[in-house]
Amino acid sequence: MSPTGAARTALVLNAGSRTIKASVVDGARRTLGAAAADRPARATEADDRRLLERLLAELRAGAPEPAVVGHRVVHGGARFRTPVRVDDATLARLDELSALAPLHNPVALGVIRVARGLLPAVPHVACFDTAFHATLPEVAWRYPVPGSWFDHWGIRRYGFHGLSVEWSVREASRRLGAAPGRLDLVVAHLGGGCSVTAVRAGRSAWTSMGLTPLEGLMMTTRSGSIDPGAILLALRRGLSPDEAEAALDRESGLLAIAGSADVRALEADAREGDERARLALAMFVDRAAAEVAAAATRLRRLDAIVFTGGIGEHAVSVRRAVAGRVRRLMPGSPPRVLVIRAREDLVIADAALRLARLR
Repeated sequence: MSPTGAARTALVLNAGSRTIKASVVDGARRTLGAAAADRPARATEADDRRLLERLLAELRAGAPEPAVVGHRVVHGGARFRTPVRVDDATLARLDELSALAPLHNPVALGVIRVARGLLPAVPHVACFDTAFHATLPEVAWRYPVPGSWFDHWGIRRYGFHGLSVEWSVREASRRLGAAPGRLDLVVAHLGGGCSVTAVRAGRSAWTSMGLTPLEGLMMTTRSGSIDPGAILLALRRGLSPDEAEAALDRESGLLAIAGSADVRALEADAREGDERARLALAMFVDRAAAEVAAAATRLRRLDAIVFTGGIGEHAVSVRRAVAGRVRRLMPGSPPRVLVIRAREDLVIADAALRLARLR
């Protein structure tokens, strides 16, 4: 990265359990460079340092040095409802939330620590997938469980994919020629993780993911919502909490039904007559359509259904099947269907530049 244009340039880091994605975005929302690296299983801080050094070296070939670094953090809990500047105290508070997102937050926080060491002269900003859902009404975020569960442990619905939903709302507003406050949308983020959000007047009114990213739709390797009694039974039969978590997060969903989490491969197999692939896709569509319909009941009307995420953007057969089932419920005035590319990086860059007072 060169110093030219650094005054209004953000480096965006999106750290996942399997990859680290990096991009450089300027104040005009232009992507000036992008790179990605796979994280090894059980990656250490030393592994992340080597990966980030490599990504930064790739970006330095043509993109400007950043004036600020924006980080995606999955879970901000009830405390972090807006982007924040990262300091040692913030990291300590975020560490306390790792129990709510053990597969996501520790990875992001580890990468933030490494990035602060590699780029100590610029501010770092954390942006939260849960923040967009801070507007959820109590009827949507409260679970019907003993009040002490919320009071003592913070057990409630938080919602996720908020950065993606925020971008979808912005882009839908542009395409439909209406201010976000005048739109009621259902946003279906269908990717490795899947969620549906009801957006009323530009704000989150209901979302399918809950305390963790496990609730809601069937996903590629996650179960989505199942009877809690099934989990209790598995624990009573000897499965440990860690084993149950691994099974529900990494061994369920499409993978459990068809032996593959790749929707493109499953679509091809289904066309060839593979019954397991057909069943997996039918279950995926069934649950996604049900959640889209449920989200629509939280709205005054339904202006559009937005599909985003890797499956939502590219799996045409899945998208058509979900949209077709929902449209049959409202034959007189079927909603528009929009396909919007997920751009969490632009939302993070905007927030980081604003917080650093560079925008």
